[in-house]
Formats: sequence, structure tokens, C-alpha cells
Amino acid sequence: MSRLEYVKILGIHSSPRRYGETYKLLRIALEAARREGAETDIIYLGEYSIEPCIGCVSDDILACRFPCIIGDDSFNDIGRKMLEFDGYIISTPVYWYSASGVLKNFIDRLTSMENMIYHTGKSYLEGKVAGFIAVGNDTGALTTISWLIVTLVSMGVHVPAWSLAYHEQKTGVENNRAALLDAANVGRVVTLSAKLLKSQKTWYDASLEELVDNTLPRILGEVEELEKKLKPLREKLWSRKTSS
Repeated sequence: MSRLEYVKILGIHSSPRRYGETYKLLRIALEAARREGAETDIIYLGEYSIEPCIGCVSDDILACRFPCIIGDDSFNDIGRKMLEFDGYIISTPVYWYSASGVLKNFIDRLTSMENMIYHTGKSYLEGKVAGFIAVGNDTGALTTISWLIVTLVSMGVHVPAWSLAYHEQKTGVENNRAALLDAANVGRVVTLSAKLLKSQKTWYDASLEELVDNTLPRILGEVEELEKKLKPLREKLWSRKTSS
């Protein structure tokens, strides 16, 4: 196996019930990742102390960095471990239409890794790949996964197609064949995507600011011409609607 084909996938389990339904689906996902050749591991967030974020970035954009200045809990150790992996599969129970409290604290603290873009020019999470698993007795799993996707993408993480699985029933996940198959595919696509992306070193390019500056005046000119041409037609339509 070549260097680019070798990937490591980390399961991040955020349920305080280590034996629960989220664990079952996460294990299925990691088995599928191993089938694709990945090395895997699991961390159990409930077994660590993760303090809430204290919002340094709002006081001074450069005050927020990794290692996080909150140094007396477990977050920095987990963050260093994450840097060794190419992809993550995050599993969470649904607590009131969102993620578990320990996962919310953990995600907030990942800001310290994302904010390294202001220190080194690159988010420490850039180029990583993630998939998501959410389980609840009622609705809220898709809301939870949607929040996770938007947040991780905003930190520079890639989210491939088919990288989500959820279960919204009081019965065990072993009775939900669709969720089991979806979880297996989460492991598969995260691994395949990590292999494909490994050769690309950077994604977010701050030098595109020059492109923006050079093209924005022309684009604004195009918009102004379009508005002159099209707005009178729209105003006619409005007048017809209001007079009828």
C-alpha cells in the first residue's frame, strides 16, 4: 500500500452510554473503513474532561490558537491525536434536537484548531474528512447532523456524499437495516475520500483575495447593467400585481 493509499480514521463517540445505539452504528462504520484498508481507532469523549470554550476569539482573533489556552483539561491531548488521523466519524445521541453536551463543548473547542489559519495560514483541520452518525428516540437526528456538517465544513473539513447515518426509533439499531447499511457506507466513503484527498496539501487559499479585488469591479459593473435592463420589467410586473 502506497503512502497516499494508507489512511487513518478516528471514531469520535460522544454518548455517555458507551454501549448504546450510537456505538453500534459507529462500530459498523469503522468495520467498513477497515474493509477499505484504513487503520482505525475510537475515542470516547465521555471519558474525558472537556471544559466549555471561553470565547477568546471574540476578545482577540489571535488569542485563540492550538494548543488551546485552557490547558488543564483533556482537549489538547485529543486534538493532538486528531492531527494524526486523515478522517473522523463522529457519532452522537440526540439531546433535544442537537448533539450531546460533551460533543458541543468539543466542537466549540475545535475553534482553536480552525483559527490557526490566522497564525499559520491554514486551519489544522483543513483537508480532513468527516462522516456523521446520530441516534435518538424521537426526531432531531437530521437537525443534529446538519449542524455538524455546516460547522465542520466551516472549519475546513471535507464532507463527502453518503457520509451520514441516523436512527430515530426506540428500538435497537439492529432492527433498522437502512441505518446499518448507511453507517457502513459512512465508513466506506470517509475512507475513500481521505485517500483521494491526501495528495492535496491546501484547500482554502487566502491569495484569492487578489482575484476578488481584480474581478469585483467588473462584476459590479455587470450587475449594474443587468439591473438597468431588468428592473424596469420587474417594476411593470409589480404594478400589474398591485393594480389587479
